Amino acid sequence: MPKPRLFSTLHLLRHENPLGLPRSGAPPSMPRMQRGLPTKRPLPSVRKTIAVSSAKGGVGKSTIAVNLALAFARLGHRTGILDTDIFGPSIPTLLSLNGQEPRLSEGNQLLPITNYGVKSMSMGYLVGEDKPVVWRGLMVMKALQQLLWEVEWGGLDVLVMDLPPGTGDTQLTITQQVVLDGAIVVSTPQDIALKDAVKGVEMMRKVNVPLLGMVQNMSVFICPNCNHSTHIFGSEGVAQACAKHDVPFLGDIALHENICNDADKGKPTVVAEPGSGRSRAFMAIAERIAKDINL
Repeated sequence: MPKPRLFSTLHLLRHENPLGLPRSGAPPSMPRMQRGLPTKRPLPSVRKTIAVSSAKGGVGKSTIAVNLALAFARLGHRTGILDTDIFGPSIPTLLSLNGQEPRLSEGNQLLPITNYGVKSMSMGYLVGEDKPVVWRGLMVMKALQQLLWEVEWGGLDVLVMDLPPGTGDTQLTITQQVVLDGAIVVSTPQDIALKDAVKGVEMMRKVNVPLLGMVQNMSVFICPNCNHSTHIFGSEGVAQACAKHDVPFLGDIALHENICNDADKGKPTVVAEPGSGRSRAFMAIAERIAKDINL
């Protein structure tokens, strides 16, 4: 005698099309939010937002970002900078604001901290200067959401976002949630940095963020004693990559002792040496970007 079956396939479905699929077999159209994709929206009270990326650490991205923000301020624009690097925030040091803590507004929003005429917000203000952020992804994303949507900027013409290195969760969250008016990719001329920089370029294209161009940092070292020029990391790497990948070349920033010293002292070059050629290089890039985004 056969054993009774645990289930039967003889029962007919009560509905011949239980999932409501179209007869053609094509998947049903779903709204963006229903598909689980966030809807991009502009940051509150911010007119233009640009991202500064590198996809590679150690190429001077944060120094470029803060000097561009200060250059925008010198051009007369109401400017802010948002440090989105949760694990290694640099903006408090670059703006000489270590140890500062943001206050809360009446609406329970974080109030930016200002120096040199630029408003700023960073994870570095919310944790101790020497305390590591040892968090898993969920906590990191929660902190990022707070930095993106719970800061009361008070009306800005332009916000510079200093992105962390890489092309991971933080970059993807920002590019999928925030309306960005453009992105800048920073690299040194050497091949090992350019390989990752190109990945950053391709990421921005995949997420439909306009590419404003690439900046070549540490392009040339000029000896302060004999004025001899040395291309320590190569000379035309970024320009060649721009030509190959159809990306605008925004300009060169030299490898100079003062740029490093100014940054470490918390008084970036655009403020510390406004009349120098190094400062003029930052100003020229900022003027070009301002024109490109109709600032």
